Amino acid sequence: QVQLVESGGGLVQAGGSLTLSCAASGSIFRIPVSGWYRQTPGKQRELVATITRDSITNYADSVKGRFSISRNNAEKTVYLQMNSLQPEDTAVYYCVADVTPTGWYTPIRYWGQGTQVTVSS
Repeated sequence: QVQLVESGGGLVQAGGSLTLSCAASGSIFRIPVSGWYRQTPGKQRELVATITRDSITNYADSVKGRFSISRNNAEKTVYLQMNSLQPEDTAVYYCVADVTPTGWYTPIRYWGQGTQVTVSS
């Protein structure tokens, strides 16, 4: 079993910052790619940022220059540093990880439970 546990969401004023964390646990061989998505009511879940095991990153245009994704491979944790937050960043943020479980050869996608980020104007 693999679990992703997120933390760090909350309420912040526009212009403020938050850092999200997501820790993976379980029988994990490796995590080739991890990242963050977000979703607001009535809309599809959208990509925020991803990062590979070699720290190659990819960002949605809407967060470039404001958000920064990083990971600690040893601790199986991925972070999302969010700066200059705006009300339109309000959403439930989901951690995602493509995990290769121990004894497997191909990765499986796992999702966290989601953490609410609310930015007030």
